[in-house]
Amino acid sequence: MDAYDGDSDARHGPEDPGGPRPEPGPAAPTASEEPGPPAAPDAAVHREPPPVPPRTGVAALSPRYQVGAALALALVAVTVCVHLGMVFLSVAPANTVTRQHGKAIEEWVYPEFEQNWKLFAPNPLQQNISVQVRADVLMQDGTTTTTGWNDLSAEDGRAIDGSLLPSHTVQNELRRAWDFFVTTHGTDNRAIGLRGSLSEEYLRRIVVMRLYEGDATSKKGTVQRVQVRSSTTNVPPPHWSGEKVSDTPLYRVLPWWTVTADEANGGVR
Repeated sequence: MDAYDGDSDARHGPEDPGGPRPEPGPAAPTASEEPGPPAAPDAAVHREPPPVPPRTGVAALSPRYQVGAALALALVAVTVCVHLGMVFLSVAPANTVTRQHGKAIEEWVYPEFEQNWKLFAPNPLQQNISVQVRADVLMQDGTTTTTGWNDLSAEDGRAIDGSLLPSHTVQNELRRAWDFFVTTHGTDNRAIGLRGSLSEEYLRRIVVMRLYEGDATSKKGTVQRVQVRSSTTNVPPPHWSGEKVSDTPLYRVLPWWTVTADEANGGVR
């Protein structure tokens, strides 16, 4: 038989594309396509509602207290804005607002909130200034006793010494009161401005309060009059400078001030 006979398969190999091919059948299911149990209907699924977080802060208050808290916050915000505006106007250059409302601005700012530029002073202070006070005290037996000089600045220094967080009031109340008096009075101790009487009253109330707190004689009676003085002493220079300064204190003595009835009877205690 001819090797290339038409009826022979010799020239058609087993992989001959011209040969008959099997019919495609259904694909075998994969592992991911295997049928599982039927899903339960949505109505049968029970889901717990998410937990509601507890309310905190203002939201935890009742509506009535929420209104009160909102009004209080609004009042605080308005007060802060007014205070900042007053302080700004007190240090701003003269303008229409300060000329028209200067008195109201001064009454708001001075003396507790006075601002200054001494932080940037080119010449730092080279003197120690102490504020001292003595008083005429009416005793319970009707006699009047004059106390010795109480060094209030030294008391403040002892209160600050060794304190990690000293009080701003202890550090500055008396010092700022004396500075306020000096800037509103001449060397003859007479007021040179509209704030002179205010500075006198402010300083007097502070020293009377301090006498009732720290002077043994004042605690036993009623303070009738007070007299304030300052003691100024030069800070000694370093030993290597060769500079010589006097160490003798200079005193500025103010006249006697009569204590008002509310101050004498405990209005500042």
